[in-house]
Amino acid sequence: MSQVKSVMIVGVGGQGTLLASKILGNVLMSQGYDVKVSEVHGMSQRGGSVVTYVKYGDKVYSPVVEIGEADAIISFESLEAARWLPYLKQDGKLIVNTQQIAPMPVVTGAMSYPQQVIEKIRAKGVDLLALDALSLAEQAGSAKAVNVVLMGVLSVLLHFPEEVWQSALEQCVPPKFLELNRKAFALGRSAQEAL
Repeated sequence: MSQVKSVMIVGVGGQGTLLASKILGNVLMSQGYDVKVSEVHGMSQRGGSVVTYVKYGDKVYSPVVEIGEADAIISFESLEAARWLPYLKQDGKLIVNTQQIAPMPVVTGAMSYPQQVIEKIRAKGVDLLALDALSLAEQAGSAKAVNVVLMGVLSVLLHFPEEVWQSALEQCVPPKFLELNRKAFALGRSAQEAL
């Protein structure tokens, strides 16, 4: 009996967390897992916090991930990594895009963006992988491909065959964007392997 595993995909509205969870869910189902995906919108309009829970195992009863339960958190933005950090297991893995997107209180001038977010998380002893997924996405051809770059990084950690991920991309990404997303995925994979 395989134990239930949890992945949280966190970011800001408009960053493509939903596509990332669809790709991951597709990969997991193709491997025979029972998969539950749940999206929780904070302020899911552009700029608001968004979290997607993906749980998988032999039998999953609820998609919700409790504090201290996530095996991995994929964060599309630095501050979101800090916000959701309490949900990470003691030996969990945190993958963070170093991009900073100012939340509304920062935009309006009510607050300033916290400094050295990633350094502060690392100082807590978290198993953290930080990379500039935005520049890799731009290298692939679109800033919007950050989500697929991060799936490329995750693919190395989850140890499923690469062709399973490629097939998930084909099924989840519109054909006209497939080549760009394949590039983004490959860049994420090689960035992870290089770290």
